[in-house]
Amino acid sequence: MALPFDLIIRGGTVIDGTRAPRFFADVALRGDVIAKIGDLAGVKARREIDATGLIVAPGFIDAHTHDDRLMLSAPAMAPKVSQGVTTVIAGNCGVSLAPVTFKKDSVVTPPLDLLDIEGVWFRYRSFSEYVRHLGSAPAATNAALLVGHTTLRVATMADVKRPATPAEITRMQSMVTEALEAGAIGVSTGLFYEPATAAPTEEVIEVCRPLKGFGGVYCTHMRNEGAGVMDSLEETFRIGREVGVQVIVSHHKVMGLPNHGRSRETLAFIERQMKAQSIGLDCYPYCASSTILSADRVATASKVLITWSKPHPEFSGMALDEIEQKMGKPRVEVISSLLPAGAIYFAMEEGDVQSILKFEHTMIGSDGLPHDSSPHPRLWGTFPRVLGHYSRVLGLFPLETAIYKMTGLTAKTFGLAGRGVILEGAFADIAMFDAETVGEATTFSQSIAPAHGIANVIVNGEIVWTAGQSTAARPGRVLRRT
Repeated sequence: MALPFDLIIRGGTVIDGTRAPRFFADVALRGDVIAKIGDLAGVKARREIDATGLIVAPGFIDAHTHDDRLMLSAPAMAPKVSQGVTTVIAGNCGVSLAPVTFKKDSVVTPPLDLLDIEGVWFRYRSFSEYVRHLGSAPAATNAALLVGHTTLRVATMADVKRPATPAEITRMQSMVTEALEAGAIGVSTGLFYEPATAAPTEEVIEVCRPLKGFGGVYCTHMRNEGAGVMDSLEETFRIGREVGVQVIVSHHKVMGLPNHGRSRETLAFIERQMKAQSIGLDCYPYCASSTILSADRVATASKVLITWSKPHPEFSGMALDEIEQKMGKPRVEVISSLLPAGAIYFAMEEGDVQSILKFEHTMIGSDGLPHDSSPHPRLWGTFPRVLGHYSRVLGLFPLETAIYKMTGLTAKTFGLAGRGVILEGAFADIAMFDAETVGEATTFSQSIAPAHGIANVIVNGEIVWTAGQSTAARPGRVLRRT
């Protein structure tokens, strides 16, 4: 006789991802679904997990990632599942792995080199090819995918230092339509980056026109997160209004010493505008950003760490000041000699980070860069840092709120039905952790390390992380917006 359930998680404290108070309950799974929640004493299952002393929460949804290639090159997804993440939103900042290809030994246009320096992974001429590959060779995590505007520009335009022509816009629109038909949930832009800075607002609006018919979202690394942050918010909201879709402000922050404290201004404006249109935002829990190396970005930071350098890999993880001393050259020459390269920039203020994290509508996103030699600690540490440092230690918000910001709120914002909650009938994406010990193990000097306190992680009913290591399970799926 078949047992009624495949797995029962016994004796845990459930925090269900809705901000409701925690409660004690057993959770039973049948296949990829949560089948029963309650007192299941005497009920048997094919397998059981003792969750006594643990929080049983929905698997975390990383609202902002660059995991497009990681899902293919390292499908165990250790940086994510080790911290309780079960779904990633990929293709952010205008950078997606498809649809673009590079010829052998050609230079990958920055910031596309955040995904692959050599270009060998840029092999998909259509978005549907990429989705099919993920379907045939799944990762440990689920993924919801964005198609990148910068990727489209590089694929379509011989010269990205100018606005697109009407013919090029038409071509990009067709590529957006193809991506949405293949399963993409929206379009992302990286108007901050050189391949897209020349794109006027009107170009972005026209390229994004197909979104409305598919109910897609518009996600953006805005044109300016420093002195021009308010103008950039205005531009972002205008694009959403004119296209007629929801907008999501990526990794909201205010950069540079003169702008410290301006989160009061930006958050008040975002909250007012939310009354008139659909807006979301995400944030990572650190005062330092990470992206490609450039002199302009260095000028806004109090400290800079090099995360990778193609010509000088020996300098990965070192401070730019230290590299200057070793090379004995002026800073501008040092930067030029390191390129192409990536860097961590200390340019934010802790008060702003806390205000944005605490804002009721803010989701949690890591913005981790998995292919950096010495990555920002957010890649492995974002979610446990929110749970441990900001919730438990600082008391910035209750644990129920912290979990909501990384589960139920994110699923609702991105339209991922049946995800982000512990409810009967929901998909069995689950993270189990010790609320007293959970926290990041990563630092800026030791940036690769599994989190403390994460016990078990389940994706679509299969265990992908347990006893401090990945399993062989690869149950991830490409999720569509509903």
